[in-house]
Amino acid sequence: MQLLNLFDDEAQAEEVEMAVSDQLTKLAARAKEAEDRAAAAQGKASADLEKDVEAARTSAQKQADKLRATAEAKKGKLSAWWYDVQRSWDEHIESIRSDIETRRAEHDLERAQTNADNAEDDAAFAVDYAYAAIEEAEYAVLDASLARTHADELATASTSSRT
Repeated sequence: MQLLNLFDDEAQAEEVEMAVSDQLTKLAARAKEAEDRAAAAQGKASADLEKDVEAARTSAQKQADKLRATAEAKKGKLSAWWYDVQRSWDEHIESIRSDIETRRAEHDLERAQTNADNAEDDAAFAVDYAYAAIEEAEYAVLDASLARTHADELATASTSSRT
């Protein structure tokens, strides 16, 4: 996403807005993929689910690493708030993964059932959190478009007043 660049002309601004729109499309497709995989998990054997879980964890870690690198690379351009959110997210993910590993190690039936209930609650909250993040992303994209439009209007007014 290139929204942080300064634009010389309107065509460049439209190109960036399309890139953000494309990112939202990519996000929607990824959400559908996650939905499909979750539905398919219902009938899978434990060994197959373990492979899927490991693949999902690897993919999530790769994305988290990419997000961290982006936040670091754009540290001076991103608002401090987004940078702090990214750092907090890293800490949160590390804590969740540690907790998941601890729960996996337990073999007591009652404890395993409680862990499964908690994992389902965590998954439901993670989906709610992701939904809120999508809402926030939409707001940020629209606000960025408004800010660009406002800047373009001010530039046009400034140019018009000089002539």
